[in-house]
Amino acid sequence: MNWLMDTTGGNFLLTLLVAMVPVVELRGAIPFGVALGLPIPLSVIASIIGNLIPTPFIIVYVRRIFQFLRRINRKLNGLVTRLEDRAHLKSASVEKYGMVGLCILVAIPLPGTGAWTGSLVAALLDMRLKRAMPAVIVGVCIAAVIVTTITYGVTALI
Repeated sequence: MNWLMDTTGGNFLLTLLVAMVPVVELRGAIPFGVALGLPIPLSVIASIIGNLIPTPFIIVYVRRIFQFLRRINRKLNGLVTRLEDRAHLKSASVEKYGMVGLCILVAIPLPGTGAWTGSLVAALLDMRLKRAMPAVIVGVCIAAVIVTTITYGVTALI
């Protein structure tokens, strides 16, 4: 298990996995990777890849997963409804501005935005994967630039 914490490859993998976590996503993974000792470019690459891995699955399957969760447990119905309501609140800009709105929703590195939320909005608006994915990718890359700039500025001061 030492290889996971003591090697660049292990740190890259840990950073990639952190970027896959909802809410944390790329905005938490880049500083995490840098804190582990990864060079900034490797931390950014791991974070982008990790943040993008769940997005096609969310876009394609989340509606079916929500239906399944509602069927198997009534208590999960409330959680699913809250997630859908949150996505619908965020969907106004996407409906108004289309792919540019989706890209901006994903790019803003604030709570309640990001690749997971953008993918959920795309799914609930019935966007096709081949239409939504480019906007999500561009948004994740813009977020990476913003977070990297902030992270690099902070680490340069230390």
